Amino acid sequence: MPTKTFRVAVIPGDGIGKEVISEGLRVLERLAEHSNGSLAFAFETFPWGCEHYLATGRMMDADGLERLARFDAIYFGAVGWPGVPDHVSLWGLRLAICQGFDQYACIRPVQLLPGITSPLRDATEETIDWVVVRENSEGEYAGIGGRNLAGRDGNREVAIQSALFTAEGCERIIRYAFDLARTRKRHKVTSVTKSNAQQYGMTLWDETFARIAGEFPDVEADQGLVDSMAARFVSHPESLEVVVGSNLFGDILSDLGSALAGSLGIAASANIDPQRRHPSMFEPVHGSAPDIAGDGIANPIAAIWSVAMMLEHLGLVDEAEAVMTAIRATTAEGVLTPDLGGTSTTREVGDNVLANVGQKPT
Repeated sequence: MPTKTFRVAVIPGDGIGKEVISEGLRVLERLAEHSNGSLAFAFETFPWGCEHYLATGRMMDADGLERLARFDAIYFGAVGWPGVPDHVSLWGLRLAICQGFDQYACIRPVQLLPGITSPLRDATEETIDWVVVRENSEGEYAGIGGRNLAGRDGNREVAIQSALFTAEGCERIIRYAFDLARTRKRHKVTSVTKSNAQQYGMTLWDETFARIAGEFPDVEADQGLVDSMAARFVSHPESLEVVVGSNLFGDILSDLGSALAGSLGIAASANIDPQRRHPSMFEPVHGSAPDIAGDGIANPIAAIWSVAMMLEHLGLVDEAEAVMTAIRATTAEGVLTPDLGGTSTTREVGDNVLANVGQKPT
């Protein structure tokens, strides 16, 4: 069987991003080793991030998107470091890639893994198991606005930050959520807005959701306001399956979901261009965590789970399931980093996942 080689652009970024990405790469290499020569990965690492910014004045090179466009996937670590404003680091690298490649679907699974204790008293693996579909190209993170009048006397500066909702943007992410729901154990989509207070963009979203729901009679549809939905995440998690929301709401609620599942250290994500015009990007959600960078205790589960999402996107479904099986076996064995109440190091968790790759589920 000829070798299929996938080209992966690796951007470790800042802080613990460098530590956890290396564990994910080890998993990909192990899968290639076990493939009997049928699978290979070609990695190219880009040194972009805050160190690059401090040295060059740019978070990534000017031709960064052009160079990344040649790859099958992008594997991203984290962005942000003291000394570089967060809005500079985010807009200069992660958002530049997501928006530049129109990766409009951000997929963030929420799942309680075996061996991990949720802060919710009655949580089980059955009740904590849903996915957040976040609109990733417009909404509150469209970057429209500005600051003015700073030069006038007195405290008269004005900052305007405008959210952008388009009919096309609403429709394509909502339709993606309904299509995804058809692949889940329960065919259900829950929409999140704040249309009682945001009466233009989010009523457009609501109307689009109602119209598309009518095209999917086999999928249950419900919706709620973001404040009540935050409470529902805690009080009735079993009512959720696929949750679709705007850029801001999807961002916040997915972090809440991961905290309910035990830690942001297990929060994986995929930034997808569903039309496959450009490479999609896979990353842990947890950020660069400067406070623990270099200590060897960062949780690599989110980065490794993101590898599984990458594999599935590339059509390597069996390999993706092998990685998820290895993750579940590792957590079930109690091999956990301190954020999950364990004592294992980053490398020890990675070693255990590697040992479990290829093992059949019990």
